[in-house]
Amino acid sequence: MKVLVVGKGGREHAFTRALLSSPSVSQVYALPGSAGMGESVRLLAGPETPERLAEAHTEHAFDLVVVGPEVPLVNGVADRLREDGALVFGPDQQGAQLEGSKIFSKEFMEKYNVPTARFQVVTSLEQVKEFAPQFEPPYVLKADGLAGGKGVFICRTLDELLEAADQLFNDKILGEAGARALLEQFQPGYELSFFVLTNGTDFVSLPMAQDHKRLQDNDEGPNTGGMGTVAPMTIAPENHQAIIDQVVNPTVQGLASEGFVYRGVVFIGIMMTDEGPQVLEYNVRFGDPETQVLLPLLDGDWGEALKAIASGEVPSLNWKDAHAACVVLAAQNYPGTPVKGVAIEGSLADSENQYFLHAGTEKSSEGWLVNGGRVLNAIGMGDSLAQAIERAYEQSKKVKWPGLQKRTDIGKKSPQPK
Repeated sequence: MKVLVVGKGGREHAFTRALLSSPSVSQVYALPGSAGMGESVRLLAGPETPERLAEAHTEHAFDLVVVGPEVPLVNGVADRLREDGALVFGPDQQGAQLEGSKIFSKEFMEKYNVPTARFQVVTSLEQVKEFAPQFEPPYVLKADGLAGGKGVFICRTLDELLEAADQLFNDKILGEAGARALLEQFQPGYELSFFVLTNGTDFVSLPMAQDHKRLQDNDEGPNTGGMGTVAPMTIAPENHQAIIDQVVNPTVQGLASEGFVYRGVVFIGIMMTDEGPQVLEYNVRFGDPETQVLLPLLDGDWGEALKAIASGEVPSLNWKDAHAACVVLAAQNYPGTPVKGVAIEGSLADSENQYFLHAGTEKSSEGWLVNGGRVLNAIGMGDSLAQAIERAYEQSKKVKWPGLQKRTDIGKKSPQPK
């Protein structure tokens, strides 16, 4: 079949790589994609809008469309394509509000008794001052709208909270995405990424992954879109069952009750606390960089699996006895304004167990250039977690550029929660 992947980052490169190796797939397209995806992927120009994607589908008659990023979903891409008879992996515009609006998702959790932190909706610095005494430090302030992974502020003191609120509401550093926000009670514990594929009524869970959001080692520095991840992550069976019973089941029941056309993935950010799982947020697409370590673990055909979900079915999935690690190589000044146009030196050579995924690169006549905040994903596969991490770091050392940033402790959080 002919499959279109929507997007251009490391997550989408992971999708095109997985689909190219799927026996059911004859041709992979990407819109807009990137040169780093390789010559086997046919790139289509244009913005990731409903109109452009409908036009592309009319021209090429895709058998399946896989939407990578959240913005097109929030803008109703899946709805428009389904109107034209396309099979789409991704929720409709209503369902996409679970990520598009933090307030919408919190109200959904309340309605369907999904455990989550206590919160207050705030729309000004004055309101933050008013409600802050009802919460204990550290404080959490979350922008309501989409902010590319940069809309969450964890503030150790009241002064830090008020500074973040001032930047959000008065300086408008996130624009309309920060016009409303959640003031939330911080939840101590350990964080994990839980993914389920769902047709809107039933689901199948994927291996868990452990993301590393902070820029620097030991979870220090500013929050980013993710600096690396490992999978599978293992936890005690009773904790896994608690997530299914207390979080996933009521979430999927809620999707069905609301009548969403939800055929895709629910990515649930979970904090495991002493009281059990607490949902930090929903995402309505695969995570980045979690996708990069989850896709190569499937013992099967991703084309068939994604098409099944898009068709309203839930596939049976088998997983390899293997581990994967991803180390993100970021540009100078990320997560601020990244320095672009810098030459990437070294070798981008790949092997089966060590390879690069292109997240923010550009190909010039002189070679590869930095063209984004997160530039390359160094992937390592292994029979053990330690081997996968070692191979990912070996791969990461093959390239360099001025100001390159990477963490040196991906997958080394100790002890690994069981």
